[in-house]
Amino acid sequence: MATPKFSKEILDFFKKLEKNNDRDWFNEHKKEFKSNETKAKEAYKYLYEAINKHDVVDNFKLFRIYRDVRFSKNKLPYKTHFGGSFHRKKPELRGGYYLHIQPNNESFIATGFWEPNKDDLLRIRREFEQDDKEIRDILSDKTFKSIWGDFVGDELKTAPRDFDKDHPAIDLIRKKQYIFTKKYTDKEVVSDNFINDVDASFKAIRPFFDYMSDVLTTNLNGESII
Repeated sequence: MATPKFSKEILDFFKKLEKNNDRDWFNEHKKEFKSNETKAKEAYKYLYEAINKHDVVDNFKLFRIYRDVRFSKNKLPYKTHFGGSFHRKKPELRGGYYLHIQPNNESFIATGFWEPNKDDLLRIRREFEQDDKEIRDILSDKTFKSIWGDFVGDELKTAPRDFDKDHPAIDLIRKKQYIFTKKYTDKEVVSDNFINDVDASFKAIRPFFDYMSDVLTTNLNGESII
């Protein structure tokens, strides 16, 4: 089976939608959208199957085009991108993958821990407080860093409650999210090798996921909690 592609037509559709983000225009062009959505689903499914060759992902989700505007100042009805997530098998495997397709060089992939619940966040922080060598070895690996760079995401300005603001690992402890992202140009997105590059990048995150999964399925004594 040939590797599916994200076509230029998909990006072009979203460019037009950006300029005509209203229900009348969308309804007139819904057939075009559905055709592009079908092609996108094929690409996301292919990526899902590729990830499962080196990880265990129990499902993937392509998010709907419709925006929830109930609590948003932005009342535009439609998203101008495709977004899809891939969930690792819980509870033993933690973390997840995300692929975002948007024109004007706004496409990216993301992975990591977007909104850890309070118990997981405390467990991660206590691990870094106790020993930050293993995570720093992972983050400083040349291959890993060349693909993923450094953490992005929100963090506290100072130490969390009950943590020493002068702790050597406070740069890690004060983070509220543990996320990595990688951006792509439109030219890269429509290239023949795009999905393979995304899959290879996701595969390269495994040392981080293996470490964090071990942390989040054990207590500070290393005893299993699942």
